[in-house]
Parts: sequence; structure tokens; C-alpha cells
Amino acid sequence: MSSNENTSLEQLISSKPDLVDYFYNDTKSPHGRANPGLLPVPLEHTNWIDEQQAWRRSVVLFDQSYHMPEMFVRGPEALKFLNGIGINSFEGFVPGKAKQFVGCNPHGQVIGECVLYYLGDQFFELVSGMPLLNWIEYQASRGTYDLTIERDNTQSVPPIRRKRFRFGMDGPNAWNVFEEAAGGSVPDIKFFNTARVQIAGVEVVALRHGMAGHKGVELSGDFAQLETVKAELLRIGRKWDLKQGGNLTYFSASVESGWIGHQVPAIYSSPEMKDYRSWLPANSWEGSSNISGSFRRDDITDYFVTPYDLGYERIMKFDHDFIGREALEKMGPRKRRNVTLVWNDEDIERVQMSMYRSDVPNKMIRYPTPAYGYQHRDAVLAPDGSTVGYSAICAYTSNERKMLSLAVVDNAYAEIGTELELLWGEPDGGSRKPQVERHAQTRIRVTVAPAPYPQAVQSMKRA
Repeated sequence: MSSNENTSLEQLISSKPDLVDYFYNDTKSPHGRANPGLLPVPLEHTNWIDEQQAWRRSVVLFDQSYHMPEMFVRGPEALKFLNGIGINSFEGFVPGKAKQFVGCNPHGQVIGECVLYYLGDQFFELVSGMPLLNWIEYQASRGTYDLTIERDNTQSVPPIRRKRFRFGMDGPNAWNVFEEAAGGSVPDIKFFNTARVQIAGVEVVALRHGMAGHKGVELSGDFAQLETVKAELLRIGRKWDLKQGGNLTYFSASVESGWIGHQVPAIYSSPEMKDYRSWLPANSWEGSSNISGSFRRDDITDYFVTPYDLGYERIMKFDHDFIGREALEKMGPRKRRNVTLVWNDEDIERVQMSMYRSDVPNKMIRYPTPAYGYQHRDAVLAPDGSTVGYSAICAYTSNERKMLSLAVVDNAYAEIGTELELLWGEPDGGSRKPQVERHAQTRIRVTVAPAPYPQAVQSMKRA
């Protein structure tokens, strides 16, 4: 791929006879999940098992300040503008609230998602989801809205200077640490609402959040004050058995929360998106999509998903006009469901032992996260061998003593307890990706379970 920003994504696509093959073999992940060397956060602070168990038993602190791009949108028409992009309803959306924000192409296929903060009068912050942030900036550039957009993209070369630090804190003791750090008296913040507090004399925006079924909190503020706030959280956290979480732990957490992130953005094929592809540079994240796993398709559109596939009916509302609304209204009932797949212990043991017993072993299962691409996809097979879906994210959780996948499967195979198989390893001995060793494909038995899988997280989401 050319590093020349004057080369567009459309030109890059036109130069590749097989776009999927290019993404499958020749790109390097732009995201720290598959390329942890990009991030100035250690893989482990202590060890990933203790760090995982901290969000179930005590409290874990994640430094999220480096890997998520951010966007700030201000102006009298900012609310109207964003409401015309997101599938979400903005009914009752006022300063002090936040929401998961999802954007689609005109065909109702997902481009990306992020967390949207309503920080103040005519002021919004969007966190993570580079493909969606790019789509939003493009839409603003083509309109006449009375607003301004400011970007703060990820950085990996010191000295790193972001606008905002961001910490995630979760576990049964998380709120105790937060309350004491904020001076002992904090408001009762409802889920996905925010409040402004002082920690070590620094103004901090606290978002009531949680991935583990507890009263978690996400904290953000002026990046220059990162070390001051972190030191105070660590000081108070000592008596609550706080553990800092490294990258290995952080990127394994989503299998418990049930969130399928890192979609292949649905921008590469339709004529309606050509102008957007011509606007995007070739060296954008979209030009560096990095597909891995056994779900190998010739058509890039086979990797696209709709909000229905991800279970987003709960946040999608047809009470406003937005890009993709007409297509989504016509789709009818969902044909696929998001589920958890529980891997068979004996099959995992067999795969691992192949490293010692076979000339060409199976693909090594790394711990805690076997996935090795930015957009990892493994084929999910029915008993007759037909492909009925794909596994998107997989990780071992020491809290459940299980290897889990978050997957999208056809309705007929989505019932709890259904036994399926996951095709592990890439075809033809593996792709050309340097992180993929030569190996033989194999099948691993899996059982369909709810998403999210832990009972505590299920109860939190129902509430």
C-alpha cells in the first residue's frame, strides 16, 4: 500500500485484483489489539490471569489513553447532524448522557460504532471507532452544517500527546475506589450517564460503565494530568486490591462483556460509496484492514454485517431519518444472531498437544487471546459441514475457566445448547501474514451459549 496520502482508498482498491486476498495476506493491523507493540502499555503489569480475575474479585484499572481515536463535534447543528448519521434515537439525549453510537451505509450495513458523550451545550465527544469517525467527518465535509470537528487520532511514537487521558475501572470494588478518589461523596450516576468530579485536584468526567456485571466507571480528563490521576487511583486502590490491567488482559475482556467490535467497515463495494472511497486516503485504517482466521471468502461483502446481526435492535429506532434507515426497515426479521460459543476442552488439549506430536501442528492457540488479526473471523460449521456463521472474537477467561468466542450464526443454529464446530486455522497451511506459522486446519467442537456468557453480566444488561 502506498504511504502517499494523495492516493485514495478507491485507487488502492482499483489496483488490487483481489481485495480480500490483500487484506488477508499483505496488510499490518492499524490497531493495537492485533499489534500491541503500537501501544505504550505493557502486555502485563503482574500476570494476565490475576489481572482478569481482578474484574471479578476486586478491581482492575485499564489505561485506555492511547489506542482509541477521538472526535469532538461542536456547534448549533451538531445534535441534528449526528442524529442524521446514527441508528440511535436521540429522544431524551441531553448533556450528561452517553450512548453506544452506530453508523451504517445506505444499504443498512455497519460502517462502525463508538461511544458518544454529550458533554455540554452543543458539545459532543466520540470515542473509538476510526471507520465511523472518518465517515462522520466526510459527511460534515459534504454538508453545510453549522458545526466544527476536531480530531485526536492515536499515536505510537514518543513523545505521545493526546488531548484526553482515559481509564477504565471495573470489579466489585471499583466504585469504592472511585468514590474515595472523588472525595468520598459522588452523585448516584445511572448507567451510561456522566458526572464531573475532582480527583487529586483534577477535573474528571466519570462515565458509569461496566463490562463485568459490576458498578464500573470510565474516567477521562486533560492528558497532561494523566499521571496525577493515575497515582491517586493506585494509592487508594492498594487497600482494595486493585490490579493494573495490561494489553493482554484488556483485549480479552470483550468475550465476557458480549461486545463484538472491530467490524469490517461496509464501504468497499457499492457505487454509492465511491465518492467516500475517493475521499479516504489509501493509508487510512480502512486501507489497512487486516483479516485473519478460517472464514476465508472471495467477496468482501461476505464480511459485512447489519445492526440486526449484532443484536442492536435495542438501540436502533426508526423515529428519525438516518443513513440506511430505508434499507433497514425493509430487511424484516433478523436472519442471524450474536451468540457465545464455548470451546470443547478436549479439542483444545488436542490442538495444543499437536505442537509436540505432529510434523505440521495445528494453529497454536495463544493465551489469553488466540485471535491474531485486527478483524479475526473463524468459520462456524453445522454438523453437515456447511458454514452457518463466523466467530469474531475469541479469548480464554480464567474467571469462567473456558475459551469463548463471540459469534454471528444463522437463526436455525442459534439456540442455546446447539452443538457446532469451529474451523481453526487458515487454509493452505496459513496466510502470508508474518505472525502466522505453518499449520494444519482442524475442527474444534463448540456449544452455543448466551451473549454475554457470565451470569453477572447478563443480569446487569437486563437491568
